[in-house]
Amino acid sequence: MKKFGLVGFPLSHSFSKKYFSEKFNNENIKDTVYDNYELEEVIESLPRLISKNPDLIGLNVTIPHKQNVIAVLDDMDEIAEDIGAVNVIKILSDGSLKGYNSDYYGFKTSLEKLINKDLKNIKALILGTGGASKAVRKALEDLGIEYQYVSRNAGDGCVAYEDLTSSIIEEHHLIINTTPLGMHPNMDACPDIPYEAMGNQHFLYDLVYNPAETLFMKKGREQGVKAIHGLEMLHLQAEKAWEIWND
Repeated sequence: MKKFGLVGFPLSHSFSKKYFSEKFNNENIKDTVYDNYELEEVIESLPRLISKNPDLIGLNVTIPHKQNVIAVLDDMDEIAEDIGAVNVIKILSDGSLKGYNSDYYGFKTSLEKLINKDLKNIKALILGTGGASKAVRKALEDLGIEYQYVSRNAGDGCVAYEDLTSSIIEEHHLIINTTPLGMHPNMDACPDIPYEAMGNQHFLYDLVYNPAETLFMKKGREQGVKAIHGLEMLHLQAEKAWEIWND
């Protein structure tokens, strides 16, 4: 039996188990399972999990472990190392752990389609500074898109939400929410930004995929803004993870 799974805490929001279970069924992939492994911490718990499950081949990593899981890895590919966050672990034949970042691939691939269709010569705002934001940052850099981080506290290269003016919004036409704000079941939450400064030249990209329309997206659409959620990105990053595990 080949085993794969997801590590994070909590995992009530996860789409991965359903996605891969359906994939195995639809593609007639036999003797293969995908399970959730809810770990509150990973430094001690992840090695124990792997030792108890010798059939494990690969793991996805989600909130809040995309950065702290690096401490237990033996190796990382160049993109994951540059990003500083990991959402895919491949368990090699010698038992060593190698980290990858398929979030980067999923976001970059989906954004390239939008750039070719709707977005030209833009600047971006990245809402949030967690693990997902780092993959977004790398993708924007590789696509030549200038960006500005937004977080609760101002810092080097980062503006605070409370200092986010209408003029900043007007200058940045692509706004990407990398925070979990608005994710089911907390659907009445959204990033605190001046939505009224947006217009039909703006585009909102929410990495949250559940619900299909977050409050962030709804508030933008009320201003005539185009908006999408992160489901396509999730599908792309999941297929990239499968490719990594089976390479």
